[in-house]
Amino acid sequence: MRPLALLMLAGGSTMLTTSCATSGTGSPLVLQARTRTAAGPADETLRWDPRKTAVVVVDMWDDHWCKGAAKRVVELAKAMDPILRSARERGMFILHAPSSTVAFYKDHPARKRAQAAPFAKSPAPITSDLRWGTGWCWPDKPREPDLPIDDSDMGCDCATTCAIREAWTRQIDLLHVDPARDAISDDGQETWNLLKERSVENVIVMGVHLNMCVLGRPTAIRQLVRHGLRVVLARDLTDSMYNHRKKPHVVHHAGTDLVVEHVERWWCPSISSTSLTGRPAFRFSDDPRP
Repeated sequence: MRPLALLMLAGGSTMLTTSCATSGTGSPLVLQARTRTAAGPADETLRWDPRKTAVVVVDMWDDHWCKGAAKRVVELAKAMDPILRSARERGMFILHAPSSTVAFYKDHPARKRAQAAPFAKSPAPITSDLRWGTGWCWPDKPREPDLPIDDSDMGCDCATTCAIREAWTRQIDLLHVDPARDAISDDGQETWNLLKERSVENVIVMGVHLNMCVLGRPTAIRQLVRHGLRVVLARDLTDSMYNHRKKPHVVHHAGTDLVVEHVERWWCPSISSTSLTGRPAFRFSDDPRP
């Protein structure tokens, strides 16, 4: 295997004839996944056991130094929370990974659950490089080309560029953390311990920002793919840090779509949230495209 519902379908999304959201606990997840080759996009149907599937929520912080990014996280969280609740009830394991803020949760059962998971040797080395408060998986030059967007200015798309500051303190409270079932970690080894303890084979990754943390954090795509897990990106439940004034000079959300295509080509397939809800995919309210 190669590596909520609000408004209207995002481009390229495919509706399912059977909604996973209405299926019973333990019944297979049926996911319409999209991968990409030099010839263009290709679809495949994945059938996963929800009890062997985890959802990793990356860096959905309570605030951000970029006002536009913070606004989009609020909107995204409102769509994401009911999806996580449904996934949890179907037997999927939810890992919240609000990087560099886990100390906020030091007494939370979900944090203690991550710390208590027994050590498991990882099949691939866990990155020892550091960036922005956690381990970091840098772009893999032999595997992937440069990203299709220029994020060298850190990607603030606001009319007046926001000053970079340490804005976040925790995960946004619009996302429920179940103290009895979920875990909280931003650590690559803890993540692997948790997944191994639960015999997880499949991972759905969502959160922000795709061109940075959703690819690079030790809880996220590059590291999980290297471990040999079956990974998919929830392509409508993510965002990018991209300034439309930089190359390739497209609107913000088109820039995100280009990074999705990069992930599909070089790292893992993507799914729409439609595969989890049977409803139209999430779409940001400020997306100006038809």
